[in-house]
Formats: sequence, structure tokens, C-alpha cells
Amino acid sequence: MILELADIRIQPGRQAEFEAAIQHGIDSVIARAQGFQGAKVHRGIESPERYVLQIVWATLEDHTVAFRGGPLFPEWRAIVGPFFAAPPVVEHFELLSQP
Repeated sequence: MILELADIRIQPGRQAEFEAAIQHGIDSVIARAQGFQGAKVHRGIESPERYVLQIVWATLEDHTVAFRGGPLFPEWRAIVGPFFAAPPVVEHFELLSQP
């Protein structure tokens, strides 16, 4: 299991539009991706234009190769990309332990 964390900054004042778009993108595009296991979106309290997207993938390659290199990625970016104030910062994490 791989956790993808995307730190997203959007244009000011577009929160409601972005929140609808990101949920639509998850439901209609990312949910169809190979290895997709779930997603969560968090909005910043101190920085309301900042969002953290968490996506769980079966393997790193499901995200980096199959999704990013496949036909679904351009669909995803067409939905959420117009809201970005800067390119998202994306990192991947491995689970070490859980309660």
C-alpha cells in the first residue's frame, strides 16, 4: 500500500468550485485507475486555498506509471488543473505501522 500526498494551492476565492471539481475528478476519473484504493481531501484552516489530497494506491507504479503515464491523467488534470495557483507538490509514503 502506497499513500500519495498532494499539497495543492488553488487560486483565491475558488474553493467551492474546486471542491466540487476535485470530488468529481476522484469519482469519475481516479476511481477508475488501476490500483486505486481510496481518497480523502482536506482543506486548510489557516490557509483556505491549501488542500491536501490523500490517495491510497496498491503499488507505487499504479500511480507513477499506470495513472500518470496513462490516458486518465490528462482527464484528471483537465478537471482540477485550471484551479491550481502553482503545481502541486506530490510525495509518496509507505505504511510502517498502524494502531
